[in-house]
Amino acid sequence: MTVLCCPDKFRGSLTAPEAAAAMCRGVERAGYDARPLPLADGGEGTLAAILGSREGTLHSTRVTGPDGRIVEAGWAALTDGTAIVEMARASGLALVGRNDPLTATTYGTGELIAAAIAHGCRRVIVGVGGSATTDGGLGALDALGWTLHGADVEVACDVTTTFLDAPAIFGPQKGASPADVEVLEKRLRELARRFDALHGVNVASLPGSGAAGGLAGGLAVLGARIVNGFDVVAAATGFGAALEASSALITGEGKVDASTLTGKVVARVLDAARIAGRPAAVIAGAIVPAVALEVPARALNSMESSNTFRDAPLLVEAAAFDLAEELVGTTR
Repeated sequence: MTVLCCPDKFRGSLTAPEAAAAMCRGVERAGYDARPLPLADGGEGTLAAILGSREGTLHSTRVTGPDGRIVEAGWAALTDGTAIVEMARASGLALVGRNDPLTATTYGTGELIAAAIAHGCRRVIVGVGGSATTDGGLGALDALGWTLHGADVEVACDVTTTFLDAPAIFGPQKGASPADVEVLEKRLRELARRFDALHGVNVASLPGSGAAGGLAGGLAVLGARIVNGFDVVAAATGFGAALEASSALITGEGKVDASTLTGKVVARVLDAARIAGRPAAVIAGAIVPAVALEVPARALNSMESSNTFRDAPLLVEAAAFDLAEELVGTTR
């Protein structure tokens, strides 16, 4: 029996590749074959997930951070000419101590995309999530000179929020007060009118255009396509073929809650396993009791440990060991 270990990241403790490796150790300790396949949904961790199963080179470029300071931001060039850009590395909330939601800029993300194109990459996957910004992508467009330079750009995201809804939905988590939200809404309305007048693109009605504070919509104005993040990562990592070649699956993430069931990695993996007739299980740092996964599951915070973040690798390994035995019973 081969168990496909295909988790998302465990935020704050394990990257997706680290979580997959820990799961594999547990499965193999139980006496079964395991295959690691880290996944992501287009947000933070997308670069690491794709590089975890594809050949490529990690590059670093000095770009403008969300608060105007210079930051070193990594991006990847795959051997097939595809670049992976994770906007959180250039314009992410984690890059600033105290965010100013009114001035935070995506300029650095535009610089990263430009660097990838200058490197010779003709396809660029931009993973959005964890942004500090609500500038409608204006900074990124300025950095790009309002052109994608002939590259095929895909914006990978896991939300359907539209452009004008971005300030109210995402602004508060970036430090925006109610008054700030009103200012940001006015700015994006004016920017949407500008986009329509200059490029004939109505971002206000485009699903997903509000991702990363409107960055997705801004790039779409230049011809980028907004795509489902999980689908992009699944295709890039060969998830479909790996699923067919496996007898069972273990997936997971840091916290399973109501948002998990809205198309994030765990839910998409369980759906795919169900369709393929493969038993599956879930490991998570925590599982909200109200969420019905309907598969075997283990929560790290219910296991014996004084510090689940510190002990996450060992706890994930132990949970995978137990679940491997349980999954074997369902395949016999």
